[in-house]
Amino acid sequence: MSFIYGLQSVTRNCIFFRFNLLTNWRKCNTLAVTSLDCHQIQINRIVNKYQGLGVNQCDTLTSLPGTFHFCRTFNSKSTECLSCVKSKEIWMTTQKCTAWNDTFSRQQLTKEIGVVPALSVLRPLIRLPVRDTRCFHTSPRCQAAPVPLLLVILKPVQKLLAIIIGRGIRKWWYALPPNKKELFKESVRKNKWKLFLGLSSFGFLFVVFYFTHLEVSPITGRRKLLLLGKEHFSLLSELEYEVWMEEFKNDMLTEKDARYLAAKEVFSHLIECNKDIPEISEISWVVHVVDSPDINAFVLPNGQVFIFTGLLNSVTDIHQLAFLLGHEIAHAVLGHAVEKASFVHLLDFLGLIFLTMIWAVCPRDSLALLGQWIQSKLQEYMFDRPYSRTLEAEADKVGLQFAAKACVDVRASSVFWQQMKFADVLTDHPKLPEWLSTHPSHGNRAEHLDRLIPQALKIRETCNCPPLSGPDPREVFRLTVKHFLEESEKEDLNITVKKQKVDTLPIQNQKQIPLTYIVEKRTDS
Repeated sequence: MSFIYGLQSVTRNCIFFRFNLLTNWRKCNTLAVTSLDCHQIQINRIVNKYQGLGVNQCDTLTSLPGTFHFCRTFNSKSTECLSCVKSKEIWMTTQKCTAWNDTFSRQQLTKEIGVVPALSVLRPLIRLPVRDTRCFHTSPRCQAAPVPLLLVILKPVQKLLAIIIGRGIRKWWYALPPNKKELFKESVRKNKWKLFLGLSSFGFLFVVFYFTHLEVSPITGRRKLLLLGKEHFSLLSELEYEVWMEEFKNDMLTEKDARYLAAKEVFSHLIECNKDIPEISEISWVVHVVDSPDINAFVLPNGQVFIFTGLLNSVTDIHQLAFLLGHEIAHAVLGHAVEKASFVHLLDFLGLIFLTMIWAVCPRDSLALLGQWIQSKLQEYMFDRPYSRTLEAEADKVGLQFAAKACVDVRASSVFWQQMKFADVLTDHPKLPEWLSTHPSHGNRAEHLDRLIPQALKIRETCNCPPLSGPDPREVFRLTVKHFLEESEKEDLNITVKKQKVDTLPIQNQKQIPLTYIVEKRTDS
């Protein structure tokens, strides 16, 4: 799952791409467009009326059958810049479209506002007379950059500030004369209970803050920390989606490709069988298949699914593919991206305190840099990566349940990870310890799934799925591997025997000298 770790790096790549757009949102004003034969469109009342019905403000004005869009353009000091001159088409709009609530249909909205004159689609937009009416103000809806983006931008600044403060404290302490140092120590000893009370109050507030930001997952029932709302990640998801689409634009399979159709059919079957879960039915899922040898797939929080052809070539049947896609769906449904970002920001906040202490205590900058590096590695390997492995294990569990409800042979789930483990052994792939990885090892994942399969089989029975036929794929894989190893040993033994025969052949030829040659040599002598 690439989204959790690629979020911050992708956001940094998008900052300069979208920064002007984010800062210019506050500068936008709305223009009401009137046709040549109709009166001015009064939309202020309509917008206020339908804002409470699930219609979000949009950023473009279009006249299409069955839809109604509003227009927002960047403000200009003179309205003459939107003149009817054909050679100066500078109509600038943003790219967002109107978002509609599931409980409110487009037809009802069109019926309600039928008094609005429809603009002709065939007429060029620049030929319409434009007047700056300023009918309604949308600046409260267009806020600055979202919280996650600000945190990503300010993260290096926070670390730099902690380093400056810690280094300043150290220089201040070394610059004090000995008598003032003794006075300071004496003051600390006299006010130690006040200091203890202050630190205790800070710790109490931190604990209260932590427990007031815990939420219970409706699917797993696990309590998780959420410092950031899911709505804050909507823009980041869109930004990351644009980055991935730009990167894979030349590798996307067409919708007529057989591999795309197969992946989409399996994914749609999973969604259809689990649509009773609100977290799944609320998301608009879109499947993209990338022609790449990477064995990977990931789902963005906004429902954009990216599947690599390397993964399609690695699975042996649709049952394994269904489990892996269920695993990725579980990441999006459980909100693991938001949860991981919240956990990382909490660690970063605590890390700033330790970072300040390191730079204040270490006598030299070189030792402070070493301490900072050790602190970052301890934070990564003791808290960050274990938490990622926990989220992966949870996604395996929930994804297996999604696959079971879709009547998939869940026994094939552990076989995939056994295959991956066996492939690593055959290719002599370097095996890293699990505590160094963000994912559980292949063997541990297979064992974990084997323990979950009996429960998944019960879920499968409750969903009135047909009984499983044929042998257990786990047993089939075990026998196949055993037969393969036996054949390999036989081939290795035959190769070894042939090699020994080839090596001893010159020695035997030297000993097998004809007897007549020896007699002739003796006679000549």
